Amino acid sequence: MAEPLLALDHVRAGYGESVVLDDVSLSVPEQGSLAVLGRNGVGKSTMLLTILGFTTVRRGQISWRGRDITGLAPHHRARAGIGWVAQEREVFPSLTVEENLTVAARPGRWELAAVYRLFPRIAERRRNLGNQLSGGEQQMLAIARALMTNPALLLLDEPLEGLAPIIVEELAGALRRMIAEEGTVAILVEQHAELALSLTEDAVVIERGAIVHRAPSRELLADAATLDRLVGLRVADPAPR
Repeated sequence: MAEPLLALDHVRAGYGESVVLDDVSLSVPEQGSLAVLGRNGVGKSTMLLTILGFTTVRRGQISWRGRDITGLAPHHRARAGIGWVAQEREVFPSLTVEENLTVAARPGRWELAAVYRLFPRIAERRRNLGNQLSGGEQQMLAIARALMTNPALLLLDEPLEGLAPIIVEELAGALRRMIAEEGTVAILVEQHAELALSLTEDAVVIERGAIVHRAPSRELLADAATLDRLVGLRVADPAPR
């Protein structure tokens, strides 16, 4: 069996003395995609921050292409190819859209023309400053900027949170093209459970910092009773796969 791109093996992690994740194991293959579901406050974002190197790992191991990176600094993980779209978007307000995109760009297939094709709305706003964009446009810019680093794995932390339905639909279409058509490997944390499942190949559900369910995304999407029991929130997919 091929070595996974990313693997967490019995990871226990948190902040300072506080433990948030307990005995978490998962793997993401090359060309894979994973939805991370669960109610608020169960450890989903902490899982991403642990992969990025921003938490204290008390037990277990994080492997990247077969190499132990448990003690590796966050900036080295970024250089290795782990990209991140944070909940806060963190757009540079005084830079133009195009400057935001090019400030941390790395060589690869995701360059300006490619991200503008994926997000035509920000192509139209390329000369606008970051603080002149709507919330939805800032989210598109945040994703496009992460793609411009040409990551081998992209972590997305609730990219559809707080956006108007029409923007959710537009962003979902871009994410679908990015993952299903362009082959971007992604871990997607998202409260829009059905939508997240429609975008990914596999899924895990977290409760109290532990994985309590794992299944192919299509299988969980078809199991309404399990989805309701574990996640407690079902949102219709505006653009079925």
